[in-house]
Amino acid sequence: MVKVNYVCESDNIRIDRYLVEKLNINRSQIKKYIDFGNILINNSVVKAGYMTKIGDIIDVSYEDEILLLPEEIDFKIIYEDEHIAVISKPQNLVVHPGSGNYNHTLVNGLLFKFKNLSNCGDKLRPGIVHRLDKDTSGLMIIAKTNLAYLKLVKDFKESKIRKTYIAVVEGKTDEFGIINEPIGRDPKNRKKMAVIYENSKNAITEYKKIREFNNFSLISINILTGRTHQIRVHLSYIKHPVLGDLTYGNKNKYKIDKQMLHAYRLKFNHPITGEELSFEDDIPNRFVKFLSRKDI
Repeated sequence: MVKVNYVCESDNIRIDRYLVEKLNINRSQIKKYIDFGNILINNSVVKAGYMTKIGDIIDVSYEDEILLLPEEIDFKIIYEDEHIAVISKPQNLVVHPGSGNYNHTLVNGLLFKFKNLSNCGDKLRPGIVHRLDKDTSGLMIIAKTNLAYLKLVKDFKESKIRKTYIAVVEGKTDEFGIINEPIGRDPKNRKKMAVIYENSKNAITEYKKIREFNNFSLISINILTGRTHQIRVHLSYIKHPVLGDLTYGNKNKYKIDKQMLHAYRLKFNHPITGEELSFEDDIPNRFVKFLSRKDI
């Protein structure tokens, strides 16, 4: 809530113009607040064209609106047409604003890069159909039109979009595995998720070993459901946590403190044309660098 009080020090200026610099919001917003009675002059409702007088008492009170601003954020565009885009999100980038953090997110970057984004979902998530954790990198589908957004949301709910990840995990995994365990909020720590059998949702993760090292495995992962932190929770549950995942895993001597998890392949039908699309991302440098070590 914004509540401020001013004694006017300028004469013969439209009140909406006068308040632009004071409130740091645009004139159309100020006019709306005046029309709604959120801005009073000498305890009276006025119109946006009211001409100020020196000594006027101006009372302003309104709910603070979040203004999403375009920012130049570094990410790769893999594919783009009038309805969708496929981008590669770097590690250490939050997907959308929230919890007081309204800048430096992927959404701010999308607003900078794309002229049009869907707007029929959460107002803080234009274009966002699905998300990746801050420290998970890789491919994401962006909706540029509302029609594409609605169809993609439906396809995600019906598990028609196939996402494949790669991860470096602790220990030597089986050659292949299916983890079919429900996930819900961890009752001991509400900020975490856990395999739990009450107040939970079914979750299925498949994995396949690509390469084995002395103390680690490189695996590919397909998720048949889309639960929060699903891959990280499931791999921790089978005692093969993602390297660098300090929430669900362990500290390591290599001082890697961000998860080695990357969404590297997407297969889906175009939401408008129905065309089958498949995209594959580059292997991140952090994977290449770690897997070339002699002491793993």
